[in-house]
Amino acid sequence: MDTNFSDDFKVNGKFSIKKTSTSYKGKLTKEDGEQMLIQEKEKLRELQERLYADGSQSLLVVLQAMDAAGKDSMIEHVFGGVNPQGCNVTSFKTPSSKEYSHDFLWRHYLALPQKGMIGIFNRSHYESVLVCKVHPEYNLSEKTWSSVKDFDNKFWENRYESIRNFEKHLAQNGTTVVKIFLHVSKDEQKKRLLDRIDEQEKNWKFSAGDLPERALFDQYMEAYETAINETSKDHAPWYVLPADSKWFARVAAIQIIIDTLEKMNLKYPTLSDKDKQELQESKRQLESE
Repeated sequence: MDTNFSDDFKVNGKFSIKKTSTSYKGKLTKEDGEQMLIQEKEKLRELQERLYADGSQSLLVVLQAMDAAGKDSMIEHVFGGVNPQGCNVTSFKTPSSKEYSHDFLWRHYLALPQKGMIGIFNRSHYESVLVCKVHPEYNLSEKTWSSVKDFDNKFWENRYESIRNFEKHLAQNGTTVVKIFLHVSKDEQKKRLLDRIDEQEKNWKFSAGDLPERALFDQYMEAYETAINETSKDHAPWYVLPADSKWFARVAAIQIIIDTLEKMNLKYPTLSDKDKQELQESKRQLESE
């Protein structure tokens, strides 16, 4: 295998979205990749169990992407083998009136994984510097601002700073943060959107609202590039995965998550001498029945 997913796709230094491939697969074939995914799912399940048993840390996986990039199917294929008791998925939609009555990070705090758990954000706090950057008028729903003229460079600098502080706080308090951007090309997105129209069983996935957003594809790419450059830190790194081939993105993602969990130095609890004695006494009682 010629690819170290954690090293090769981690954002280090200045990130350029135009210079980043959406179709890279290395020398890995689809068949090999799918077999690798099966094997790695077993390893992920064991690590998730160890995380749960250790109980001192948590993992937050942030997934961001354009429409039809494969976020939902990635969650299904990568995390489908873990114990559901130890994993929570939160999909963030347009904020409710109650959520708008708080600061933009409030609802994300509520969804954070407790210690011992894996939390997955399908879209996340980054929507405030992505969709709201492309559509700044959306920020007016917070009722703090009076005009789109308020959303100047200083406003966005403050948003990035809030996100950096939020993620630094999490890292300092036992939550490891991994952020994954599924980088899909505009041509591949078009193909997948057409598939949703042409294949009846996929019709439900298509929304007419996808097309106006697609027309803003370049603006979204600019927003992603800025957000990633502003917020990729050692304690909360961004990984940009080529996502034109879903199978490759899944293999890369699961390897990154496994590497992250392994670095957390998770351990099963060890029993005290007293606990061990009680365990042996319980064994004797059971065997004597």
